[in-house]
Amino acid sequence: MAGSGEHIKALVRSHASGDDDSFYAVAAQIAAQAARKGHNRLASDIKQTIDASKREPVARTVTAIAQPRGDLAELVTATFPNVGLRDLVAPPHLLDQVRQVLSEQRQRAALIDRGFTPAHRLLLEGPPGTGKTMTAAVLAHELSVPLLTVRLDSLMSKFMGETASKLRIVFDAVAEQRAVFLFDEFDALGADRSGNDVGEARRILNSFLVFLEQAGPESIVVAATNHRSILDRALFRRFDMVITYNLPDPAEAAAVVRHRLGPMGKGLRWPALAPEAEGLSHADLVKGAEAAGKRALMRGEERVNSDDLSVALKARRTASVG
Repeated sequence: MAGSGEHIKALVRSHASGDDDSFYAVAAQIAAQAARKGHNRLASDIKQTIDASKREPVARTVTAIAQPRGDLAELVTATFPNVGLRDLVAPPHLLDQVRQVLSEQRQRAALIDRGFTPAHRLLLEGPPGTGKTMTAAVLAHELSVPLLTVRLDSLMSKFMGETASKLRIVFDAVAEQRAVFLFDEFDALGADRSGNDVGEARRILNSFLVFLEQAGPESIVVAATNHRSILDRALFRRFDMVITYNLPDPAEAAAVVRHRLGPMGKGLRWPALAPEAEGLSHADLVKGAEAAGKRALMRGEERVNSDDLSVALKARRTASVG
């Protein structure tokens, strides 16, 4: 057999963890070993298979935990996102932070072997609609794992007296199955509270901090908030990375609109439209671009004109203010 026992074990480990880069690297090593032993046909077949798989990735089967059952099914919603890093329009420094997380996760075995822990506890903070939830989806897609969104509103209102035990169920899942776990609108859980419920809120927060501290690096725990200022200060040092999101500048706004419209946006005079986009979030810009695109298609045209987009962006501005 061309591959050594170590190669086979490495293939199994990388496949089980969803680490495509490591999987292909080991397969290439097996091909090289086959060539050195004179098995040129086998080496060529392996290389061709690697190239074909990279061009047309096989659709992954969603694991059992991606369809949660029992108590967990009441606490999370499972998706398997189809948005990649190329779809995330953000400043270079933010994209670099996301790439760093992906790189550390893909090389986590090497890091752990040398005593380092890959980034796996992330706090995303910034205005609504600026890409925080999308970033969690991008991480899940790029790492080929499910995105499990924790339903915090339900957990806090329906199970107020049992929240700590329900959090344990979620973090047990964090330990058992590689996935991205998203705590959206995290301020509902992590706010620095005062009032009659302060004792219960403090117990819940302390439980979360303990579970977060114990969470291993196989899964990524993402907390997203629109209100950094109200979070308990004890939270920040427990996260490996805090990523800050802002409203897009004119260049980013143009990129968001052009990305969404594709060929339909060719020829738009963006400098004249930039004032209409000022102050709008990424989500507002996407919705505005979609409204402009539908307007053009409904009158039988294949391209959006400046008036279409101007009207749509003004409508989004009015909706945001309202």
